[in-house]
Amino acid sequence: MKSINTWLSEYGESHQNPTNKLVHWICVPTIFFSIVGLFYGIKLGYQITPTLELNVAIVLLALVVAYYVRLSPSLAIGMLMFSALCLFVAQQIEAAGLVLWQVCLTLFVLAWIGQFWGHKVEGKKPSFFQDLQFLMIGPAWLMSFIYTRLGLRY
Repeated sequence: MKSINTWLSEYGESHQNPTNKLVHWICVPTIFFSIVGLFYGIKLGYQITPTLELNVAIVLLALVVAYYVRLSPSLAIGMLMFSALCLFVAQQIEAAGLVLWQVCLTLFVLAWIGQFWGHKVEGKKPSFFQDLQFLMIGPAWLMSFIYTRLGLRY
């Protein structure tokens, strides 16, 4: 199994252009959220709290965080916090009466257009063409910059 540093280094090789990096700071969290939101809408019939029903997103995020724990327990904490924020925003969108899947599908499509444009600017193919696990590394790559800025180890 590759170390988190190896994954982040390999991912970073195709993310050197400042414009592409900026695009990733916008689009990667947007894609992550939109996927959470799409799965949030699939309810599993169990009320966790009066305002929160168990849904597929919660189950999948537990698995996603477990994946991150294997790579870096410290980084997994940041990803858990971001995942919780995504769940909260999805809940708020539903509570506002908006159609969550429509919002998330729109964001998903727009963010992927941005991602591919960023890689066109970069002149390199997205990393996930090499290995699908890079779809999970992208959010961790951004989180690693936040950790570095805060002086936290990952």
